[in-house]
Amino acid sequence: MNDTPRTRTARSCTLLVIAVTVAATACAGPAERPLRARPYDAAAQIAFNAPAAGKKADPDKPLEISAKGDEGRITDVSAIDETGHHLAGDLTADGRKWRSTGSLSAGARYTVKVSTEDEEGAPGARTLTYETAMAKRSLTATFGPEEGKYGVGQPIIAELSLPVKDKAARSIVERALKVRSVPAADGGSWYWVDDQQLHYRPKEYWPNDATITVTGNLDGVKIGDKLYGGASQPLKITTGDRVEAITDASDHTMTVKRNGEVINTIPVTTGKPGYSTRNGIKVVLGKEYFVRMRGTSIGISEGTSDSYDLPVYYATRVTWSGEYVHAAPWSVGSQGAANVSHGCVGMSTGNAAWFYENITEGDLVTVINSYGDTMDAFGNGYGDWNMEWDEWRKGSALVKDGTDPNATIDAKARLRPSL
Repeated sequence: MNDTPRTRTARSCTLLVIAVTVAATACAGPAERPLRARPYDAAAQIAFNAPAAGKKADPDKPLEISAKGDEGRITDVSAIDETGHHLAGDLTADGRKWRSTGSLSAGARYTVKVSTEDEEGAPGARTLTYETAMAKRSLTATFGPEEGKYGVGQPIIAELSLPVKDKAARSIVERALKVRSVPAADGGSWYWVDDQQLHYRPKEYWPNDATITVTGNLDGVKIGDKLYGGASQPLKITTGDRVEAITDASDHTMTVKRNGEVINTIPVTTGKPGYSTRNGIKVVLGKEYFVRMRGTSIGISEGTSDSYDLPVYYATRVTWSGEYVHAAPWSVGSQGAANVSHGCVGMSTGNAAWFYENITEGDLVTVINSYGDTMDAFGNGYGDWNMEWDEWRKGSALVKDGTDPNATIDAKARLRPSL
Protein backbone atom coordinates (compact mmCIF):
# COMPACT_ATOMS: atom_id res chain seq x y z
CA MET A 1 0.00 0.00 0.00
CA ASN A 2 1.28 3.42 -0.89
CA ASP A 3 2.09 5.54 2.19
CA THR A 4 0.28 8.69 1.11
CA PRO A 5 -0.30 11.69 3.42
CA ARG A 6 -3.94 10.64 3.82
CA THR A 7 -3.09 7.06 4.86
CA ARG A 8 -0.39 8.35 7.23
CA THR A 9 -3.00 10.61 8.91
CA ALA A 10 -5.53 7.77 9.23
CA ARG A 11 -2.91 5.44 10.72
CA SER A 12 -1.86 8.11 13.22
CA CYS A 13 -5.48 8.67 14.35
CA THR A 14 -6.00 4.93 14.78
CA LEU A 15 -2.89 4.65 16.96
CA LEU A 16 -4.06 7.66 19.05
CA VAL A 17 -7.46 6.06 19.70
CA ILE A 18 -5.79 2.82 20.75
CA ALA A 19 -3.44 4.70 23.08
CA VAL A 20 -6.31 6.63 24.75
CA THR A 21 -8.26 3.39 25.22
CA VAL A 22 -5.29 1.69 26.85
CA ALA A 23 -4.72 4.67 29.16
CA ALA A 24 -8.37 4.75 30.20
CA THR A 25 -8.31 1.03 30.94
CA ALA A 26 -5.17 1.40 32.98
CA CYS A 27 -6.68 4.22 35.17
CA ALA A 28 -10.02 2.51 35.85
CA GLY A 29 -10.37 0.61 39.14
CA PRO A 30 -12.75 -2.13 40.22
CA ALA A 31 -16.43 -1.39 39.55
CA GLU A 32 -17.15 -1.54 43.26
CA ARG A 33 -14.42 1.00 44.25
CA PRO A 34 -15.88 2.97 47.28
CA LEU A 35 -15.04 6.44 45.97
CA ARG A 36 -17.14 5.76 42.89
CA ALA A 37 -20.05 4.19 44.79
CA ARG A 38 -23.26 6.03 45.55
CA PRO A 39 -23.62 6.52 49.38
CA TYR A 40 -25.84 3.91 50.96
CA ASP A 41 -28.61 4.77 53.43
CA ALA A 42 -26.91 4.79 56.84
CA ALA A 43 -30.16 4.71 58.86
CA ALA A 44 -29.37 1.29 60.29
CA GLN A 45 -25.82 2.28 61.12
CA ILE A 46 -26.47 5.30 63.39
CA ALA A 47 -28.57 6.23 66.41
CA PHE A 48 -29.28 9.62 67.99
CA ASN A 49 -30.99 10.88 71.15
CA ALA A 50 -34.31 11.67 69.51
CA PRO A 51 -37.18 12.45 71.92
CA ALA A 52 -40.24 10.21 72.17
CA ALA A 53 -42.76 10.40 69.34
CA GLY A 54 -44.78 13.60 69.42
CA LYS A 55 -42.30 15.41 71.69
CA LYS A 56 -39.44 17.81 71.06
CA ALA A 57 -35.93 17.71 72.46
CA ASP A 58 -34.81 19.61 75.53
CA PRO A 59 -32.56 22.43 74.21
CA ASP A 60 -30.55 22.30 77.45
CA LYS A 61 -29.29 18.83 76.52
CA PRO A 62 -26.72 18.19 73.75
CA LEU A 63 -27.48 16.43 70.49
CA GLU A 64 -25.67 13.09 70.35
CA ILE A 65 -25.20 10.74 67.37
CA SER A 66 -23.61 7.31 67.72
CA ALA A 67 -22.48 4.55 65.38
CA LYS A 68 -24.24 1.23 65.98
CA GLY A 69 -22.36 -2.06 66.35
CA ASP A 70 -18.74 -2.52 65.43
CA GLU A 71 -19.02 -2.23 61.67
CA GLY A 72 -18.24 1.20 60.29
CA ARG A 73 -17.91 4.67 61.75
CA ILE A 74 -19.15 8.26 61.51
CA THR A 75 -16.97 10.48 59.33
CA ASP A 76 -18.78 13.83 59.46
CA VAL A 77 -21.83 15.57 60.97
CA SER A 78 -23.40 18.87 59.94
CA ALA A 79 -26.29 20.39 61.96
CA ILE A 80 -27.87 23.61 60.65
CA ASP A 81 -30.96 25.43 61.92
CA GLU A 82 -33.52 27.25 59.78
CA THR A 83 -31.64 30.55 60.04
CA GLY A 84 -28.47 28.98 58.62
CA HIS A 85 -26.53 28.79 61.86
CA HIS A 86 -24.25 25.76 62.28
CA LEU A 87 -24.26 23.84 65.55
CA ALA A 88 -20.71 23.17 66.74
CA GLY A 89 -19.79 19.63 67.81
CA ASP A 90 -16.98 17.17 68.37
CA LEU A 91 -16.44 13.73 66.76
CA THR A 92 -14.42 11.15 68.67
CA ALA A 93 -11.18 9.97 67.08
CA ASP A 94 -12.60 6.50 66.47
CA GLY A 95 -15.68 7.91 64.74
CA ARG A 96 -18.01 6.22 67.22
CA LYS A 97 -19.77 9.30 68.58
CA TRP A 98 -20.52 12.94 67.73
CA ARG A 99 -21.74 15.35 70.43
CA SER A 100 -22.80 18.99 70.08
CA THR A 101 -20.61 21.48 71.96
CA GLY A 102 -22.47 24.66 71.03
CA SER A 103 -25.72 25.73 72.68
CA LEU A 104 -28.85 24.58 70.91
CA SER A 105 -31.53 27.14 70.21
CA ALA A 106 -34.95 26.77 71.77
CA GLY A 107 -37.90 26.26 69.43
CA ALA A 108 -35.55 25.44 66.56
CA ARG A 109 -35.56 22.86 63.78
CA TYR A 110 -32.16 21.41 62.81
CA THR A 111 -31.32 19.57 59.62
CA VAL A 112 -28.63 17.05 60.57
CA LYS A 113 -26.56 15.41 57.83
CA VAL A 114 -24.50 12.41 58.90
CA SER A 115 -21.76 10.83 56.77
CA THR A 116 -20.47 7.32 57.53
CA GLU A 117 -18.39 4.53 56.05
CA ASP A 118 -18.60 0.79 56.51
CA GLU A 119 -15.75 -1.60 57.33
CA GLU A 120 -14.79 -1.75 53.64
CA GLY A 121 -14.69 2.04 53.30
CA ALA A 122 -17.94 2.43 51.34
CA PRO A 123 -19.65 5.78 52.07
CA GLY A 124 -23.05 6.08 53.75
CA ALA A 125 -25.30 9.09 54.42
CA ARG A 126 -28.40 9.92 56.39
CA THR A 127 -30.33 13.18 56.91
CA LEU A 128 -32.16 13.64 60.21
CA THR A 129 -34.50 16.27 61.61
CA TYR A 130 -34.03 17.40 65.20
CA GLU A 131 -36.50 19.82 66.80
CA THR A 132 -36.08 21.51 70.16
CA ALA A 133 -38.87 22.58 72.51
CA MET A 134 -39.80 26.18 73.23
CA ALA A 135 -38.16 27.70 76.30
CA LYS A 136 -40.10 27.80 79.54
CA ARG A 137 -38.43 31.13 80.36
CA SER A 138 -37.67 33.63 77.62
CA LEU A 139 -36.06 37.06 77.62
CA THR A 140 -37.12 39.71 75.13
CA ALA A 141 -35.94 43.25 74.40
CA THR A 142 -38.18 46.25 73.75
CA PHE A 143 -36.49 49.14 71.94
CA GLY A 144 -37.10 52.85 72.26
CA PRO A 145 -37.86 55.55 71.40
CA GLU A 146 -40.96 55.02 69.30
CA GLU A 147 -40.46 54.92 65.55
CA GLY A 148 -40.15 58.43 64.11
CA LYS A 149 -37.77 61.32 63.41
CA TYR A 150 -35.45 62.61 66.15
CA GLY A 151 -32.53 64.89 66.79
CA VAL A 152 -28.95 63.64 66.58
CA GLY A 153 -28.66 63.32 70.37
CA GLN A 154 -31.35 60.66 70.80
CA PRO A 155 -29.96 57.52 72.52
CA ILE A 156 -31.35 54.05 71.77
CA ILE A 157 -32.93 52.30 74.75
CA ALA A 158 -33.30 48.53 75.23
CA GLU A 159 -35.61 47.34 78.02
CA LEU A 160 -35.23 43.65 78.90
CA SER A 161 -38.17 41.59 80.11
CA LEU A 162 -36.03 39.91 82.81
CA PRO A 163 -32.98 41.04 84.80
CA VAL A 164 -29.55 39.85 83.60
CA LYS A 165 -26.82 40.01 86.23
CA ASP A 166 -24.20 37.53 85.04
CA LYS A 167 -21.52 39.10 82.81
CA ALA A 168 -21.32 36.08 80.50
CA ALA A 169 -25.09 36.23 79.99
CA ARG A 170 -24.89 39.99 79.44
CA SER A 171 -22.30 39.41 76.72
CA ILE A 172 -24.65 37.01 74.93
CA VAL A 173 -27.51 39.52 75.13
CA GLU A 174 -25.37 42.45 74.01
CA ARG A 175 -23.98 40.59 71.00
CA ALA A 176 -27.53 39.94 69.84
CA LEU A 177 -28.61 43.60 70.02
CA LYS A 178 -27.58 45.13 66.70
CA VAL A 179 -27.61 48.84 65.82
CA ARG A 180 -26.90 50.05 62.28
CA SER A 181 -26.70 53.65 61.09
CA VAL A 182 -26.69 54.81 57.46
CA PRO A 183 -24.62 56.96 57.06
CA ALA A 184 -22.39 55.21 59.58
CA ALA A 185 -21.88 56.76 63.00
CA ASP A 186 -18.46 57.20 64.64
CA GLY A 187 -18.26 54.09 66.79
CA GLY A 188 -21.11 53.07 69.04
CA SER A 189 -21.62 50.95 72.13
CA TRP A 190 -24.23 49.69 74.59
CA TYR A 191 -24.06 50.71 78.25
CA TRP A 192 -25.73 48.60 80.96
CA VAL A 193 -27.60 51.15 83.07
CA ASP A 194 -28.89 48.37 85.30
CA ASP A 195 -29.84 44.68 85.07
CA GLN A 196 -32.74 45.36 82.69
CA GLN A 197 -31.91 48.52 80.75
CA LEU A 198 -29.23 49.36 78.20
CA HIS A 199 -28.52 52.61 76.37
CA TYR A 200 -26.74 52.84 73.01
CA ARG A 201 -24.98 55.91 71.61
CA PRO A 202 -22.15 56.62 69.16
CA LYS A 203 -18.90 58.19 70.26
CA GLU A 204 -20.12 61.52 68.96
CA TYR A 205 -23.69 62.39 67.95
CA TRP A 206 -25.59 60.56 65.21
CA PRO A 207 -24.99 61.78 61.65
CA ASN A 208 -27.49 64.20 60.13
CA ASP A 209 -30.28 62.63 58.05
CA ALA A 210 -29.39 59.11 59.17
CA THR A 211 -31.52 55.98 59.21
CA ILE A 212 -30.93 53.92 62.36
CA THR A 213 -32.18 50.35 62.64
CA VAL A 214 -32.15 48.25 65.81
CA THR A 215 -32.69 44.49 65.89
CA GLY A 216 -32.64 41.94 68.68
CA ASN A 217 -31.41 38.59 67.38
CA LEU A 218 -32.23 36.81 70.64
CA ASP A 219 -34.94 34.42 69.51
CA GLY A 220 -34.05 30.90 70.67
CA VAL A 221 -30.55 31.88 71.85
CA LYS A 222 -29.42 30.34 75.12
CA ILE A 223 -28.62 33.10 77.60
CA GLY A 224 -28.27 31.22 80.86
CA ASP A 225 -29.43 28.19 82.79
CA LYS A 226 -32.82 27.32 81.27
CA LEU A 227 -33.13 30.91 80.01
CA TYR A 228 -33.47 31.60 76.29
CA GLY A 229 -34.12 34.66 74.19
CA GLY A 230 -37.46 35.45 72.61
CA ALA A 231 -38.50 37.44 69.54
CA SER A 232 -38.07 41.23 69.68
CA GLN A 233 -39.76 43.84 67.48
CA PRO A 234 -37.16 45.75 65.43
CA LEU A 235 -37.00 49.55 65.50
CA LYS A 236 -36.23 52.14 62.84
CA ILE A 237 -35.77 55.86 63.48
CA THR A 238 -34.33 58.71 61.44
CA THR A 239 -32.46 61.88 62.33
CA GLY A 240 -32.72 65.37 60.92
CA ASP A 241 -30.43 68.37 61.30
CA ARG A 242 -28.03 68.79 64.20
CA VAL A 243 -29.77 71.34 66.43
CA GLU A 244 -28.03 72.53 69.60
CA ALA A 245 -29.23 75.13 72.10
CA ILE A 246 -26.43 76.35 74.40
CA THR A 247 -27.45 78.37 77.44
CA ASP A 248 -24.73 80.36 79.20
CA ALA A 249 -26.08 80.94 82.71
CA SER A 250 -23.49 83.64 83.44
CA ASP A 251 -24.31 85.64 80.27
CA HIS A 252 -28.07 84.89 80.48
CA THR A 253 -28.23 84.02 76.78
CA MET A 254 -29.16 81.00 74.71
CA THR A 255 -27.38 80.45 71.39
CA VAL A 256 -29.22 78.13 68.99
CA LYS A 257 -27.26 76.43 66.22
CA ARG A 258 -28.38 74.37 63.26
CA ASN A 259 -25.63 72.25 61.69
CA GLY A 260 -23.02 74.48 63.36
CA GLU A 261 -24.51 77.78 62.16
CA VAL A 262 -26.00 80.22 64.70
CA ILE A 263 -29.67 80.79 63.85
CA ASN A 264 -30.81 82.70 66.96
CA THR A 265 -29.54 84.27 70.17
CA ILE A 266 -32.17 84.59 72.90
CA PRO A 267 -32.06 86.44 76.25
CA VAL A 268 -32.97 84.02 79.05
CA THR A 269 -33.08 83.57 82.79
CA THR A 270 -31.98 80.38 84.57
CA GLY A 271 -32.16 79.07 88.13
CA LYS A 272 -31.58 81.48 91.00
CA PRO A 273 -29.35 80.60 93.97
CA GLY A 274 -30.65 77.49 95.68
CA TYR A 275 -32.36 76.38 92.44
CA SER A 276 -29.45 76.60 90.01
CA THR A 277 -30.05 74.97 86.63
CA ARG A 278 -28.09 71.79 86.00
CA ASN A 279 -24.99 72.10 83.85
CA GLY A 280 -24.36 69.71 81.00
CA ILE A 281 -25.91 68.24 77.91
CA LYS A 282 -29.59 67.28 77.99
CA VAL A 283 -31.68 65.71 75.27
CA VAL A 284 -35.14 67.05 74.50
CA LEU A 285 -37.68 64.57 75.92
CA GLY A 286 -40.85 66.14 74.51
CA LYS A 287 -42.88 69.29 74.01
CA GLU A 288 -46.06 70.43 75.76
CA TYR A 289 -47.98 73.49 74.62
CA PHE A 290 -49.46 74.00 78.09
CA VAL A 291 -48.23 72.82 81.51
CA ARG A 292 -49.49 73.75 84.97
CA MET A 293 -46.33 74.22 87.07
CA ARG A 294 -46.56 74.03 90.86
CA GLY A 295 -43.80 74.45 93.43
CA THR A 296 -45.06 71.46 95.37
CA SER A 297 -43.87 69.23 92.50
CA ILE A 298 -40.24 70.02 93.39
CA GLY A 299 -40.70 70.02 97.17
CA ILE A 300 -41.60 73.66 97.82
CA SER A 301 -44.28 73.96 100.48
CA GLU A 302 -47.43 75.75 99.42
CA GLY A 303 -47.77 79.24 100.88
CA THR A 304 -44.04 79.82 101.37
CA SER A 305 -42.16 82.68 99.73
CA ASP A 306 -40.82 80.40 96.99
CA SER A 307 -44.10 78.64 96.20
CA TYR A 308 -45.73 79.08 92.80
CA ASP A 309 -48.66 77.85 90.73
CA LEU A 310 -48.41 79.09 87.15
CA PRO A 311 -49.87 78.35 83.69
CA VAL A 312 -46.90 77.81 81.38
CA TYR A 313 -46.94 77.76 77.56
CA TYR A 314 -44.51 76.49 74.93
CA ALA A 315 -42.80 74.12 77.35
CA THR A 316 -39.94 71.94 76.07
CA ARG A 317 -39.03 69.23 78.61
CA VAL A 318 -35.38 68.26 79.20
CA THR A 319 -35.57 66.30 82.50
CA TRP A 320 -38.16 63.99 84.04
CA SER A 321 -37.98 65.96 87.29
CA GLY A 322 -39.47 69.03 85.65
CA GLU A 323 -36.78 71.12 83.98
CA TYR A 324 -38.12 72.87 80.90
CA VAL A 325 -37.31 75.58 78.42
CA HIS A 326 -40.53 77.64 78.42
CA ALA A 327 -42.28 80.95 78.11
CA ALA A 328 -41.91 83.10 81.25
CA PRO A 329 -43.60 86.45 80.55
CA TRP A 330 -43.47 87.32 84.28
CA SER A 331 -39.64 87.49 84.19
CA VAL A 332 -39.03 89.36 80.93
CA GLY A 333 -37.39 92.19 82.86
CA SER A 334 -34.72 89.79 84.18
CA GLN A 335 -34.13 87.86 80.96
CA GLY A 336 -30.69 88.60 79.63
CA ALA A 337 -29.69 90.16 82.96
CA ALA A 338 -30.33 87.91 85.99
CA ASN A 339 -31.21 84.37 87.02
CA VAL A 340 -34.56 84.29 88.82
CA SER A 341 -36.23 80.95 87.96
CA HIS A 342 -36.62 77.79 90.00
CA GLY A 343 -34.34 75.86 87.63
CA CYS A 344 -36.00 76.15 84.23
CA VAL A 345 -34.73 78.26 81.35
CA GLY A 346 -37.27 81.05 80.85
CA MET A 347 -37.73 83.41 77.91
CA SER A 348 -40.35 85.66 76.40
CA THR A 349 -43.50 84.11 74.95
CA GLY A 350 -42.45 85.03 71.40
CA ASN A 351 -38.99 83.50 71.81
CA ALA A 352 -40.44 80.41 73.51
CA ALA A 353 -42.88 79.92 70.62
CA TRP A 354 -39.98 80.17 68.13
CA PHE A 355 -37.91 77.70 70.14
CA TYR A 356 -40.88 75.33 70.45
CA GLU A 357 -41.34 75.30 66.67
CA ASN A 358 -37.65 74.83 65.87
CA ILE A 359 -36.76 72.09 68.35
CA THR A 360 -37.67 68.41 68.35
CA GLU A 361 -37.23 65.31 70.50
CA GLY A 362 -33.63 64.19 70.47
CA ASP A 363 -32.20 67.68 69.93
CA LEU A 364 -29.53 68.95 72.32
CA VAL A 365 -29.96 71.53 75.08
CA THR A 366 -26.77 72.37 76.97
CA VAL A 367 -26.27 74.61 80.02
CA ILE A 368 -22.84 76.00 80.87
CA ASN A 369 -21.45 78.25 83.63
CA SER A 370 -24.26 77.55 86.08
CA TYR A 371 -23.70 76.94 89.79
CA GLY A 372 -25.83 73.81 89.53
CA ASP A 373 -24.60 70.22 89.52
CA THR A 374 -23.88 68.41 86.26
CA MET A 375 -26.76 66.55 84.65
CA ASP A 376 -26.73 62.86 85.62
CA ALA A 377 -26.08 60.44 82.78
CA PHE A 378 -29.14 58.34 83.65
CA GLY A 379 -32.30 58.49 85.71
CA ASN A 380 -33.52 62.02 85.06
CA GLY A 381 -33.75 62.12 81.32
CA TYR A 382 -31.04 61.47 78.76
CA GLY A 383 -27.74 62.78 80.09
CA ASP A 384 -25.81 60.09 78.20
CA TRP A 385 -23.55 62.58 76.43
CA ASN A 386 -22.11 63.90 79.69
CA MET A 387 -20.16 60.66 80.13
CA GLU A 388 -16.76 60.57 78.47
CA TRP A 389 -16.35 57.92 75.77
CA ASP A 390 -13.78 55.80 77.60
CA GLU A 391 -16.07 55.64 80.64
CA TRP A 392 -19.05 54.83 78.45
CA ARG A 393 -17.21 51.89 76.90
CA LYS A 394 -16.63 50.44 80.36
CA GLY A 395 -20.40 49.99 80.64
CA SER A 396 -20.33 47.36 77.88
CA ALA A 397 -20.18 43.67 78.79
CA LEU A 398 -18.02 43.09 75.70
CA VAL A 399 -15.12 45.33 76.69
CA LYS A 400 -12.42 43.87 78.94
CA ASP A 401 -11.03 46.19 81.60
CA GLY A 402 -12.62 49.16 79.89
CA THR A 403 -10.33 48.98 76.86
CA ASP A 404 -11.30 48.39 73.28
CA PRO A 405 -8.64 48.25 70.53
CA ASN A 406 -11.21 49.43 68.00
CA ALA A 407 -12.29 52.49 69.99
CA THR A 408 -10.42 55.77 69.68
CA ILE A 409 -10.31 57.56 73.03
CA ASP A 410 -9.86 61.31 72.73
CA ALA A 411 -12.63 62.54 75.00
CA LYS A 412 -13.16 66.28 75.13
CA ALA A 413 -14.73 68.41 77.85
CA ARG A 414 -18.28 69.19 76.79
CA LEU A 415 -19.42 71.66 79.42
CA ARG A 416 -17.73 74.59 77.71
CA PRO A 417 -18.75 74.34 74.03
CA SER A 418 -17.58 77.24 71.92
CA LEU A 419 -20.22 79.76 70.95
